Formats: sequence, structure tokens, C-alpha cells
Amino acid sequence: MRRTTTYFSFTVFTPRTTTKKTYMAEGRKTKNKKESKSWREQWEALRHLPPFFKLIWRTSPSLALGNAALRLIKSLLPLAMLYVGKEIVDAVIHLIEVPADSQRYLWTLVGLELGLAIFSDLLSRGISLLDGLLGDLFANATSVQIIRHAAKLDLYQFENSEFYDQLERARQQTTGRTVLMSQVLSQAQDIITLLSLGAGLAVFNPWLIGLLFLAVIPAFIGENYFNQQSYSITRSWTPERRELDYLRYIGASDTTAKEVKIFGLADFIAERFDELSWKYYRVSRSLNIRRAGWGSLLSSLGTLAYYVAYVFIIFQTISGLITVGTLTFLSGSFNRMQNMLQGIMGRFSRIAEQALYLQDLFGFLAIQPDIVSRPDAPPFPDKIQEGFVFENVSFHYPGSEKYALRNLSFHLRPGEKLALVGENGAGKTTLVKLLARLYEPTSGRILLDGVELRDYELGSLRANVGVIFQDFFRYQFSARDNIAVGRIDQSGELPAIQEAARKSLADTVVEELPGQYEQLLGKRFRDGVELSGGQWQKIALARAYMRDAQLLILDEPTSALDARAEHEVFIRFSELIKDRSAVLISHRFSTVRMADRILFLEHGQLLELGSHEELLAQDGKYAELFRLQAQGYL
Repeated sequence: MRRTTTYFSFTVFTPRTTTKKTYMAEGRKTKNKKESKSWREQWEALRHLPPFFKLIWRTSPSLALGNAALRLIKSLLPLAMLYVGKEIVDAVIHLIEVPADSQRYLWTLVGLELGLAIFSDLLSRGISLLDGLLGDLFANATSVQIIRHAAKLDLYQFENSEFYDQLERARQQTTGRTVLMSQVLSQAQDIITLLSLGAGLAVFNPWLIGLLFLAVIPAFIGENYFNQQSYSITRSWTPERRELDYLRYIGASDTTAKEVKIFGLADFIAERFDELSWKYYRVSRSLNIRRAGWGSLLSSLGTLAYYVAYVFIIFQTISGLITVGTLTFLSGSFNRMQNMLQGIMGRFSRIAEQALYLQDLFGFLAIQPDIVSRPDAPPFPDKIQEGFVFENVSFHYPGSEKYALRNLSFHLRPGEKLALVGENGAGKTTLVKLLARLYEPTSGRILLDGVELRDYELGSLRANVGVIFQDFFRYQFSARDNIAVGRIDQSGELPAIQEAARKSLADTVVEELPGQYEQLLGKRFRDGVELSGGQWQKIALARAYMRDAQLLILDEPTSALDARAEHEVFIRFSELIKDRSAVLISHRFSTVRMADRILFLEHGQLLELGSHEELLAQDGKYAELFRLQAQGYL
């Protein structure tokens, strides 16, 4: 009898640090207890199978239908082959007793059995082929679905560690659950085979079927129990496994190699990885040892049941109640049914376990964003008339009681260039995220042309707001695609991309690249070229010009440029967006003073607002910091 053993392996996860060491043994026991799934929960998890197969059918109806047809035919072959084998044995014995009879019937049966064997092998290969093709298509389609769904969710959700755990588990389902498809189809196939064999066995000795079930049920219960424990460990250790992958990533990455060498971090990272991985290994080892021991004991019951039945069939044959051919048919049927029933019950347990994991996929896809367009929402104005108005806007991040912005009120006029100034943590980046409606105000409201910002259609709003953050992402794409990120639907329009590069001064960077606009940037892939921080920032700025938005927001995107280069960039920026509104964030007052007005934030509140000259005349905090910075250049 075959026994299935589950082994644990580490899976690749998205690098993201975790700050809490929640992997102490005592805490782990508590978590495992909470995560353990009851039989009822496993049965309830099977409700995810219909929508799962609906996804598979939607992936490729032809492959799904072909797979089912082949499996149906395959399921009827074992009974046919056993019966043909019985007839062959009886024909051979008959010819031994009566040598003069014709052998034609015997060789016809042998030829038929050969044909069935070849046909069975062809069916198996066809099923494996369709399983592989359908599994690959499903994995691809599910990955696309997760990517598209994640893009719809709110920014604050990505800043929640529990959400990241759920997202990580959902990502695992894109490939891991293709096995579930094969398991469920194999289950249906084996059940049909089992019923056909059971019908043949019942004709001779119905009580053997009862013996068969009594022998297999204990092994099924044991396997199901350990599958529950396996799911418990896998789920409850998700944060720690993400940390393991993060340690693996920073320990051997081109982005961290310099600091790992300079600061001598290799031993620290390796020891931390070793400590956590051993804790995980000890938990999984304990489960596997118990599973192996109980599995061996319970599997022996099935073996004992087979030989009890086998002895009974032999006695019937010796007594002349059945033929030798019938003996081979019954013993073969019982043995096949025993292994098959054991496999069906064991597979059912695994299917129930896999269905539990489906909860992670469908649970993630069920998450809905809070920031959405209301029905019949008006589009963003073709031309801003009155501008943006903040009315007593306050905001604090989810899970935090500290306000990032408090009672903020100001007016951003059409075509105005507004600079945001303040110390780190003053709320500057939070303000621009509210303008782009990446967040909603906790209280107060933001108006655009007299209409609340939340009332506009979200897609058109985002299309008319171009934002380049300080922590912009360096895509390992070609230079063309890196710039086209600003308006990706124009990635094939090279003249528009070249114009955006010219405006941001990125054209001088691209001209020096071996492949120019087709040159792959970054060193992650073959033939890629790495850029300096300042060069990357010019590429990122080109995205803003690609956007061609009515409101442009630059959140310290030139911090890697020297003062002269930054000044040149902002001079050109001011010239190129004369008719559009802009919000600039910079720590360099030589750049800030070019704005029409300057808004000084302190602890999330408006401290000062006015032009550079007006704020100097007020002799407040802005004037103080301006003079301090100016002294550094004397």
C-alpha cells in the first residue's frame, strides 16, 4: 500500500521585512492551536471547488473537456483488463486440460489485453499532456488576475503586514493549486473505476467490500488529521517564511552587496536566517516523524485486510467454488480496490487541505478597495477652473492614532506652482497622496472646482494627476518602457517618449546607452546597464512629462542631482508647465523659491503660506531655515 508523506519546503516570497519577532516556540504553539482546522472547516472548504473549476473552465474549455473525456475512458479500462486477464487464465487452464481445443480464443484475448495496455498508456500520456498544458494556462491566468486585482486595492492595504501575508499566500496558489486540479480529476476518475470494480467484486463476494472499507478508514482519518496540522503550520508561519526569504534576498543581492561588505553584515544575516530556519525545521520535523510513525501503523491494517481476503479467496478456489481465473480476478480487483480506495481517501484529505488553501486565493480576490468611483461619477474637468481647495483636512494612517495632517486648509489655484516645505515627517508626502486620492481624508474634504474630489471618476482623476515620488521604482525594463510607464498605453509611440526625455534632460542619458531607447536598464537581467542615481531620476522625471497631466507633483524626485542640475531641471519644468498646476517638494530653498507660493508644514499643520519674499518678510520659521541653508554656501 502506498503512503503519502508531506515534506515542507521554503517558497520564494516578495522581499519585505518584518519587525516583530513572533517566532518564539511558545508563541508558535499558540498560533498553531488557533490555526488548526476542524473536519467541519475542511468540508466547508470544499465549497471553493466549484468556483475553482469555473476558473479552470474559463481558462480553456477545450482542454478541460478533453481532459475529462480521456479520464472517463481511462477509468473503465482496469475492470476490462482484469476481466480479460481472468478469461486468459481460464482459457490456459482449459487448454491444459483439453489440448485438442482451438487456441484462437486464447490469442484473441492476449491481443485484446495488449491493445488495452497500449491504449491505457496512450491515455495516460494524453492526460498528463493536457494536465500540464491546462495547469500552465491556469497558473498564468491566475497570476494575471492577482496582478489586476492587487492594482485595484487601496494603498493603505499594502502597508498592512497581515494583508501582505494574505497576498503572499494568494500568490502561492497560482502554481500550487494546479496540482489540485489534477487531484480532483484523478479522484473522479478513480471513483468511477472503483465503482466498476466494486460491481464486479460484489457479484462474487459482497462482504469483501465491507472489509475493504473497514481497513482503509483508520488510515484515512490519520492522513486527514496530519493534513490539518500541515495546513496549520504552513499558514501560521507565513510571516516568518517571508522573513526567511527577505534575509535570503538581502544576504545575496546586488542592491545590498555594498553595505553587506562594508558593514560586515554577512554573519549577522546568516546567523539570523539559521536561527529562524532551524525553528521552522524543528516544527516540521516533529510533524513528519509523527506522521511517518502513525502512517506505518495504520497502513499495516490495510495490508492485513488484503491478506485476510486473499486467504478466503484461495480457500474458495481450492474448494472448487470458483475458477483460478476468478481467483486472479477477485484478488486483483480487491488489491486494486484497496489501493485505489486508500488513494481516494488519502487524496480526499489532500483535496480538502488544498481547498483550505483556495480560501487564501478567493479570500484575496474578495478583498475590495474602499477608494472607488461612485456610480455615474463625473470625469475630471477638461480644464481646471477654480483649482483644489483643502477644507479642514485631517488624516491619520490606518492603525495609527497620530495625525499626519491636522485641520489643513489652503487653495491651490489653476496654473499655480506650489512648493511644500517642512522637516521630515511634517506631512508633505501625505498631502500629495491625498491630492492623487491614494488616500481619503480622515476628516474634512478636498474640493476640485467646487466638487468633492471623491465624487470624480477615479480613473480620469488618476490620469490627470502625474506624481513622481522620491522613492520612485527603478523598473528593470528598457529605457523606452521606463519612460513610457508615465502613460503605458503610449509605449509604442517613440516620438512621444523622446519628447518626454528631452523635457526631463533624460535624452542625454539615453544617448550614451549602447542600445539607446531599447537598452535594458538595471543589472538584474542579461546585457542590462545600471544608471547612477541622478540618471535614474531624469528617467523618472520623463514619466511625469509622458503623463501630460493637469496637475504635476514632484516629491523630491531630484534629490540625487547636484544643485546646478536640479536648478536646471526645475527651470525647464517651470517653463514647460505654464498652464498647469504643480506641487513641488524639495529641501533646497534655491529651488523652492521659484514656486509661486510656498506652504510650510510643521507637525502636519500649516505654519506659513506665501511667496518666497512674503515668507522672508514674515521672518518666521521659513526665513530661519532659509538663512541657515544659505550660510552653508558662504
